[in-house]
This record gives sequence, structure tokens and C-alpha cells, in this order.
Amino acid sequence: MTKEMETETTSIENDKQTKCGAPETSETAEERKNKKFVSRAESLNLHLKVRPDSDEQPENDGVSEPPGLLTLAVQRYEGETCEGQFHGEGVACFKGGHVYKGMFSQGLMDGHGLFTHATGLKYQGEFVSNKLMGQGTYTWPDGSCYTGEVYNGIRHGIGTFQCPKNHVSYRGQWNQGERHGKGTAYYNEDKTSWYKGDWVKNNREGRGVRCYPSGNIYSGEWKNNLRHGEGVMKWLKQGQEYVGTWQDGVQGKFTFTDGRVFEGEFVDDQMMTPSLRAPTSLGAFIMSGSHLSMLGPDMTLSIECLLDKIPERKRDTECKQVEFVVLRQDIDLRSIYSFYSRLGHAHSSDNTFLLSRLQLWRLLKDCNIHHHNITLAQIDRFIREDAGSAEIHSPFTPILLRNLLSCLVIVAYHIYHKDMILQKNLLAACLSRLLTDDILPNAKNVKGFLFRQPHLAVVALNYMKRCWEVYQADCRVRTGSADDLTMTCRHLLWMFKDLQLLDHNLTTAKLMDIITAESCDSSSRSSCLDLEITFLEFFEVLLGCAEVKCQQVCEVLEEDGPLARSDSEAMTHQPEMEASEEMMNATMSPSQSSEDLTAQHVGSQDTKINLHEASSSAEHTEDHSEGNGMQISRMETKDQEVELRSQTVHHFFNHIFFQAFDHHQLVTRIIEEKHRQEA
Repeated sequence: MTKEMETETTSIENDKQTKCGAPETSETAEERKNKKFVSRAESLNLHLKVRPDSDEQPENDGVSEPPGLLTLAVQRYEGETCEGQFHGEGVACFKGGHVYKGMFSQGLMDGHGLFTHATGLKYQGEFVSNKLMGQGTYTWPDGSCYTGEVYNGIRHGIGTFQCPKNHVSYRGQWNQGERHGKGTAYYNEDKTSWYKGDWVKNNREGRGVRCYPSGNIYSGEWKNNLRHGEGVMKWLKQGQEYVGTWQDGVQGKFTFTDGRVFEGEFVDDQMMTPSLRAPTSLGAFIMSGSHLSMLGPDMTLSIECLLDKIPERKRDTECKQVEFVVLRQDIDLRSIYSFYSRLGHAHSSDNTFLLSRLQLWRLLKDCNIHHHNITLAQIDRFIREDAGSAEIHSPFTPILLRNLLSCLVIVAYHIYHKDMILQKNLLAACLSRLLTDDILPNAKNVKGFLFRQPHLAVVALNYMKRCWEVYQADCRVRTGSADDLTMTCRHLLWMFKDLQLLDHNLTTAKLMDIITAESCDSSSRSSCLDLEITFLEFFEVLLGCAEVKCQQVCEVLEEDGPLARSDSEAMTHQPEMEASEEMMNATMSPSQSSEDLTAQHVGSQDTKINLHEASSSAEHTEDHSEGNGMQISRMETKDQEVELRSQTVHHFFNHIFFQAFDHHQLVTRIIEEKHRQEA
């Protein structure tokens, strides 16, 4: 916020009753007064005016305007004199409460001094014949200050202005009280928001660089505080860049990352007129419902379920804006699709795969979508029509690129629509926030027990089909549904109790640790009991349990080929949390009579296989971590570890889990048959 200093002519009048301390001469007192303070004195310039900096700054900085015209009459003077005139060092007190303390010369304020206005405004610096002239410092009552060159009481030359109230500062050239020339302005306390460049009469005008609080940067031409002319805008988080012409703050042309060029109207930095041209056939339009889509056939959105919630007159605009968001992130979204579609697959000749629902679930969990009070099972229901599968929770359902994009739009709406309700284009705003805050920063950082280790994932997926049959069978028994097959964490606990899989290694507490490994608040495990879990979460719990249950296999294999692990690696497993038997009894169903087919284990209760934190970074990321300091060669150790984990998975499924499930099914059928015979 600026405080302008403008020149006003005033006179310093000496009160008739003022005692100057000098002897009387033949001249009358009135003649001496006129000679000293009227005929020879120049005016004291001290007129303040508050002017807002720009639309980026508050309109009021809380500083009251002092009176525009000061007529100073001396009431009292203490100090040195010469020939009846104020001369040397002295203090003058004026009517109205103003005070000057400093140097005088022949009755005039001249030299270094401090003038304090009755309102609290102070000027300390150089005076020349009653004029504020040279180097000086203005200090306002709110703490704002200016230090630099002053001419006739006005900021003029090089100077620095600072306002601690709103953390605005400016250093650079001034002209007649206004920022004019070259200068740098900071707009926040951290100095992450700034402008450096040309100024014309307090406005950003000419060429300059503007850094916004978000980190986005514009470099180019300005006019009247707006981006105007040729310039470059970089959106850092989105990885986007606009190079071209600006008019009154908005673009005139936008080039997408795939080479397509938008030319048309921008309103509030959003594209309003669908006019795309492309160097190839990528620019062809296709029909999506009643809307002319700018996306290719592999990216056509199916979001009618959301558009029905939008007033009909706004649907076309909403759809266009969503498509623009997708186009801006085209390369990143395709890269994410390709990355996740390869999870769990050995390399193929062309290395191209279709994304499955199982991999879609992993993408959503890696991006912490389930931390927004929404489950993967709920998302399956939201995209049910678009997926086009009778089994809405099947992990084998293929997900095309357009299905993924539609899913992200739908998920974004359900997560953020309440926060973005005031946005002009609701769906586009929600999608942009989801991509910026959740998807782009977290995708490709694979978590969980399945895909985190690529070689182990290939082995584990050999058991996926049979595990899916187990999952379906248990869901049908507990839910009675034919197609909406899900289970809750509580149901999973019941399954492990019924199959008698819990023992001194796999305790209730350990099982709950595995189940809640990726939850938003793993410390509040009881709150997760009734949450639905999809097959991915079920399958990853089994893999986590395999590491715990099969320590005997580890002991045998480690005797044949011990792994030299560092202490730090051995401590990467999640600490087991205490769980009371009361909680277990409250969640368990009465178990049926059956044999305990669980393999008996020997050794200590300490888990020998690491139960890695599900939130740790995946091996299956684009940047692999450095070695962990093993004593033998890294390659040999890795091969041994892969073999160890593979044997663990084989042993758990073939000798523990499937046998326990088959036995339980057999016993259940025998009991049911017996009940029918008795009936």
C-alpha cells in the first residue's frame, strides 16, 4: 500500500509571543518576523495521500490520512541562535502538536533533522531551506516506512518502501511519489510472491517477471498491472507452459503437449470456444452424446451421470472444460496408464498391456484416494455403467484409457464437489484439483504387498484366480448377493477365525496391522472393521499373512543360504500393536467344529520375514533405490531374496490357505448335509 507525498506550499509563521532568546534591535519584532520567516522561508511540504497498489493488495492498509495542508506556527523554540535567528541545533514546537528537532540555518530548517507530525508520521533526514530534500526516512504510525531519496517532500529517486502489516515491500525507482522505472515488489512475508521489472506510475507496465505464491511464473510484457503483449506463463505443478500473446491478462492461443493448438476465447484463463487445429489427424472432433468432443476416440469421456447434475444450459461448457483439463495432462495420464498396466507382467514383445481393475485399484490406493472417506468398492459402483461388466468388482475387468479418465472425473466430483461448489466450472475444477493434489504427485510410487516387488508379483498372480474364487464364495455366503460381491474387514477376520489360521505368529493384532497398513489412521483399527474391501485388499492381506505364517520355510531356506541383512533392513517391518482379546471376541463369529489344518511351526515368535510397511516406496518405481549394504554381491542377494519370497508364497497358498479353505468347505457341506438329514 503506497503513501504518496505531494507538494503543498505552506508557511511557518512565528507566534508574536514567541521568545527567541535574542536581544531586541532597532527593528520591530514584526519586521524581524517577516524577514526571517516570510520573505526568506520556503514551504514545508507534507501532504500524504493513500493509493492502493493494485488488485493484488488490500484496498486499505489502516493508515489515516493526515491533513493535506500544514500551516506551521512556532509556539516555542529552544536552541542556538545567531543575530536573532534560529541558527544551529534546536527544537521547535509548532501549534497543533508538530515538533522539529534538528539543524537550523538563518531561521530555516536546514541540515539533518527529525520532523514529527501530530498524527505520528515522522520524517528523519535532510532539510534544505525548509524543504525535505535529499536522503530521508518516512515512518508511518502503522510501522510502514520509506527510506531513500526525497525531493520537495516527495519520494523521488531510489528508495525502499516496507509495510509490515501486509508484508508488502518495494525497492527501486520513484518519480513524483510513484513507483516508476525499474523496481522489485514483494507481496508476502516469505517473499515467494514478487514482481521484478518495469513500472509506470505505480503500475506494472513494460517488461517484467511475476512469481506467484503457487510457484507459477510469468515472464513478459505488462500493461496496467495485467499480462499484456508477448509473454511466457509456466504452471509448475501441472508441467504446462504457454508461450504467446496475452490481452488484458489472458491468453489468446494455447499449445497442448501433443502439438494441438487452441485458438479462441479465454475467460478467467479458461478456454471457451472449441477451436483446435493439429499438425496431424489428432485434431479430429468426435461426437460424445450430444456434445462435440475434442478428445480422440481412445479418450472419449463417459460422464453423463455427472452431467445430469449440471443445469442443461451449462453442460456443454462443463464438458469442454473437463476435456481441456484432460488435454493439458495428456502425456502424464497416458504414461500413468501405461505404467500401471505393466504391473505384474513379464516383458512382452511390444510391452503394451490393457489396464485391469486390479491395477486401477492399485493406482487409486497409491494416490491415497481411499483417504478421502471413499472406498474402492464405492468407486466400483460409481463407474459401474462405464466399465460395462456384470461383475462390478471383478479384478479381471479390462479398463481402457477412456474408462480410466472417466473414472478420475467421477472420483474427483465425489471427493471435491462440496469444496469447489462456488467454482464456475465445477467438474473441471474438481478434476484439476484431483490431478494436482492426488494423482500426479503420487502415481507410480507403488505400495502394498502385491505389486511393490515386481518379481514376486509375477509369482503371486499365479494364485489370483483361485483366490478370487475363495473371495467370491465367502462373499456369497455372508452377503447373499450375486454380483455386488464385497466383504468387510470384520468378515475377513471371521474368515481367518473359521479357517483357524490364527496362531502365535499370526495373532489378531498382527492381522489387524496387515489389514490397516494403508488406512488413513492405522491406530484406530476398530473404525476400519466395517469398511468394505475389494479383492485387491483381500489378496494383499493374504500376501502379508504369508510373510508372517511361513517363517518355518524361511528358517529352512536361510540355513541353506543365509541372507546377510543389515540391522536397518531387519527393522523395516511394522511394529506389532497390542490388541485385546475383547476386541477379537466382539468381532468373531462362533467357529464351526473342524480340524486345525494349520501347519505347526517351531522357533521364536519373532517374525523372520520382513513385513514391509505398505506405505513405503515401491521397488517398482521409475527410480530404484541404492543397495542396502549387503556383505555379498547385490545380485546374488537379490536372487536369494526373490527365491525366498517365492517359496514363501508357494508354501502359504498350497500348504496352508487353500488346504484350510477346502477343509472348511468340506466340513461345512458335511454339517449341512447332516442337518438336512436330521430335518
